[in-house]
Amino acid sequence: MLTKKVKRRVTFLSLLLLTFVISVFFILKSLTNNILYFKSPTDIKLSKEIRKNKKIRIGGMVKKNSLSINNEEIQFIVTDFKNEVIVIYSGTVPNLFLEGKGVVAEGVLKDKNFFVADRILAKHDEQYMPPELKGILNKDAK
Repeated sequence: MLTKKVKRRVTFLSLLLLTFVISVFFILKSLTNNILYFKSPTDIKLSKEIRKNKKIRIGGMVKKNSLSINNEEIQFIVTDFKNEVIVIYSGTVPNLFLEGKGVVAEGVLKDKNFFVADRILAKHDEQYMPPELKGILNKDAK
C-alpha cells in the first residue's frame, strides 16, 4: 500500500511528464506548420500531392531570355533543365537576381505551370548553385 506522500509524488511526476509531452507535441506541430519545402519544377510536375494555394518554395535557375519586367510585376521562368514553371512576382528583386542564375521563390502554386511569388530569395554569390540542381546537371553531363 502506497503512502500519501508517495501517491502525491507519483501524481506530481505524472502531471509533469504529461505536461512535457503535450508541450513537445505543440512545439513540433507549430514547427511543421511553418516549414516551407523547397520544390524543383520537376518535383512539382511529377507530384500528385502538391496542393494549390498552399505556400511553398520553388527553386531552380532563371531561364535565359525569359525575364519580362513591366511597371507592376516581373515574370520569369524557373527551370531545372527538365521542366519549367512560370513565376510572377510584384516587388523588388535582390541585386543577384539575373537570368541564368539560381533563384528560390516563395509563394503559392496556382497550377503545375504557374506560380505567384511573394518573396524572391537570391542571397548568394553568383557562383552558387543549389545542391539538387548541381546533382541534376552532373547526371545530365554524363
